[in-house]
Amino acid sequence: MSLELTAAGAGHSKERVGPDFSLQLMQQAQQKAWQALQAIQQALKPGISEADAVLLGKEILQAHGAQRLWHPVIIRFGSNTTKTYDEPSDRSISLAEDDIVFIDIGPVFEGHEADVGATFVLGQDEEKQRCADAAALIFQQVRERWLDLGLTGEALYQYAEQLCSALGYQLNLAIKGHRLSDFPHKLYQGGSLGDFSGQPRPGVWVLEIQLKHPSLPFGAFYEDVLLATDVEPAEG
Repeated sequence: MSLELTAAGAGHSKERVGPDFSLQLMQQAQQKAWQALQAIQQALKPGISEADAVLLGKEILQAHGAQRLWHPVIIRFGSNTTKTYDEPSDRSISLAEDDIVFIDIGPVFEGHEADVGATFVLGQDEEKQRCADAAALIFQQVRERWLDLGLTGEALYQYAEQLCSALGYQLNLAIKGHRLSDFPHKLYQGGSLGDFSGQPRPGVWVLEIQLKHPSLPFGAFYEDVLLATDVEPAEG
């Protein structure tokens, strides 16, 4: 399929971007965001509350050069990992020695929005690790289907649901990806990737996978911008 980006005002109306949009700057923003997420992960220690973890995340993002946040820092522990971004956390929960955590950040670098999210596990709980691994695996398999077959956004989430079910998890279809661009993307277009009937173009859509364990009180989350090349964390 063709993975060339639609210019501002051209192509599918749901993929419009601003005049300053740069695919290269979008990729660089993702690289910097992944580096910051790894730093936040490494800084989290058992006993910290989610509120303090969020404050720590903001400090780390600022230290990594984020100009602003286009969405709040979201960090969930334990049973809170089953909640969507707009659901309030149980504030009584702190990070445990054997726990599952997801981090979701939306910093802006060089006027371009990044959005990354990942789940990691403290301790040796195999069920939690399998859940975290499943979210990342499903993301990668759906991304590969996008690259190989050029499916619509709707078809990508149908495929994600099949993969999730095959692994024994429940996919949260209230979370179905969204637009991104030079800041702010809402000036140009919003919308859900899972409701998009066209072939998603690179650099303007976020693929989100949020799943829940079928019987235990935790879940996992993974997200990244759909790009035609792999993004590695930037050095420095």
